[in-house]
Amino acid sequence: MKSNTHKLASREVFISRFINNLFIGFLLILISLAIGVIGYHEFRNMTWMDSFLNASMILGGMGPIDMFEGATESAKLFGGIYAIFSGVIFISATVVVISPFIHRLMHRFHLEDVKD
Repeated sequence: MKSNTHKLASREVFISRFINNLFIGFLLILISLAIGVIGYHEFRNMTWMDSFLNASMILGGMGPIDMFEGATESAKLFGGIYAIFSGVIFISATVVVISPFIHRLMHRFHLEDVKD
């Protein structure tokens, strides 16, 4: 059976896929935020609220609040690794969330090509 014979998924199936992907994306962000909060609390000796603020600002792409003045080498290492990790996770979570839309759009274009 050729793949071009599959019909476009129903709206209900599409919405179900989108909600599942939204949950997975949210879970990725939540786990990443927890890693950052715990890491800043342990390595930088920040309060839980300061750790949350710093981790969420880095995860959101805004940059750190604490500039690591007087920080230990392990705190600086964690901060650098977390910053790189956060960039990749944010992009990955975004792709996971929008992938059902991209898939549906590409499938629809493919179906239009087959009809011609």
